[in-house]
Amino acid sequence: MSTTTSVSFASASLYVGDLRPDVNETLLFEIFKQIGPVASIRICRDAITRRSLGYAYVNYHNVQDAERALDVFNFKDIKGKPCRIMWSQRDPALRKSQLGNVFIKNLHKSVDNKALYDTFASFGNILSCKVATDENGGSKGYAFVHYDSGEGANNAIEKVNGMLIAGKKVFVGPFLPRKERKSEASPKWTNIYVKHLDKSIDEDKLKELFTPFGSITSVVIMRDEKTNESKGFGFINYDTHEQAQAAVESMNEKEIEGKQLYVGRAQKKSEREQSLKQMFFKLQAERMSKYQGVNLYVKNLDDTTDDEKLRKEFSRFGGTITSAKVMRDDKGNTRGFGFVCFSTPEEATKAVTELNGIMMGNKPIYVALAQRKDQRKLQLEMVHMQKGNRAQAQGQGQGQGMPRPVYGMFYPPGGRGGAPAAPFVYPGMMPNGRGGRFVPPMATGFVVPSRGKPGGRGRGMPRGGGGGGAYPIKYNSNVRNPTVPGPSDVPPQAPKEMLGERLYPLISIILKALGPEELTGKVTGMFLDSMAPEELLGLLADPEGLNKKIAEALEVLENYKKSQEADVDSK
Repeated sequence: MSTTTSVSFASASLYVGDLRPDVNETLLFEIFKQIGPVASIRICRDAITRRSLGYAYVNYHNVQDAERALDVFNFKDIKGKPCRIMWSQRDPALRKSQLGNVFIKNLHKSVDNKALYDTFASFGNILSCKVATDENGGSKGYAFVHYDSGEGANNAIEKVNGMLIAGKKVFVGPFLPRKERKSEASPKWTNIYVKHLDKSIDEDKLKELFTPFGSITSVVIMRDEKTNESKGFGFINYDTHEQAQAAVESMNEKEIEGKQLYVGRAQKKSEREQSLKQMFFKLQAERMSKYQGVNLYVKNLDDTTDDEKLRKEFSRFGGTITSAKVMRDDKGNTRGFGFVCFSTPEEATKAVTELNGIMMGNKPIYVALAQRKDQRKLQLEMVHMQKGNRAQAQGQGQGQGMPRPVYGMFYPPGGRGGAPAAPFVYPGMMPNGRGGRFVPPMATGFVVPSRGKPGGRGRGMPRGGGGGGAYPIKYNSNVRNPTVPGPSDVPPQAPKEMLGERLYPLISIILKALGPEELTGKVTGMFLDSMAPEELLGLLADPEGLNKKIAEALEVLENYKKSQEADVDSK
């Protein structure tokens, strides 16, 4: 059944999602103009990084062209990735309405958006359908289908719930918002995990050990695929949560066949990763707190210096040394540096003052407070980045024939009653031709001149956009390039956008070292939303503080992700 049958929309605007980051407005225009005249195309971008958010709006001059484009191009491969098209919902009440919204879980990993659409399209007119995916694009095993009426949703639930899709029995039911779902103080789990099992214990023996606590539905010991030898751990599933909980309380740390068992709730991979990540951040914070200001880095040591000699040399100036270590390679040869840890920051500071530069053996030693490797790397990269930015700015200012940037005026709020303060010149902003006001460039899209009235709003134009073509751009040949600001160059009154642009590359460097570099934009946005400009400015000159704030942001994101997964699992 066509998605457009009996659907009546006031505009001819389409939402185009699941786009690759390198898809631009020009490419979309070349595709969608094949159906009919296009009024405008806008790819939505991050306000800070200006990177594509992976979706766009395509506006036609008439609804018929939009309907045909939806039928022809839905799930079309664009640069190696199928796009997902649906009607653009201008009415937030309709978007948020639960009428016609269906939730599907226990989906086979092979079911994608197109397969989902093909399965559920016969029950009613689909407004949107989407399989939830992870950061690598793999299915999470659940999906959502939104019909234009409750009748279509009811038909889908009645016909598909409990049926097999790609060999798996699926659950199909009405979608419930989080506030309407049943909340439980603790999840009613029934599956337990047992490790440190002796390799002589098989499934029968394991079942015998755990049967006293309740009715067991399944027992499995994980084995090596080649040798079939026990890996020393397994899983037991009970009929009820109470039985599983009793088994954990009774059998955890109990000695069986000379080994102390670990028995606990079986966790999903995502839950285990969350626990490990929290443990990592906790240990990192404890380590930072323990050694902050008391651990010294010593380099330029001669080959005769060992741990005892290092400790003896630093003990001459008083203080309690808790450890002294000369670092060596895998052959036992000294690497020329080491660490000395004192009991108090005062003792460590005194040692730095007294010992830095003195002769030890036949070499002058260098002594300073120790830093983590990622902190040293971050500081070096910050210095390098600032030097590069200043050199580039000077080259642009002195070069001949260099292109001039477009400047605009940004009026930050100031004065009583919202009176505008003095204008702030912000690089890259563009005039919109309306009384000298300016808008950021990321707010503009690729606009095709409308065949409607000049200056009027064409049919299907996105909200906030005007008809009649793109914003006019005026160049001023008298304007020179400003110096690119470093951390010390950004005034406290600067808008958060400028601070965000300075913080983004630093956050990217740190997250790249930790792993989740793709969260750079999200973490930057969290900082801009929750911190005052003077706090953001402080982070630019405080690598350690920036590290700490990023760790807190990652923990918040992980906790949120965990709560979202728990909400889905409870359905």
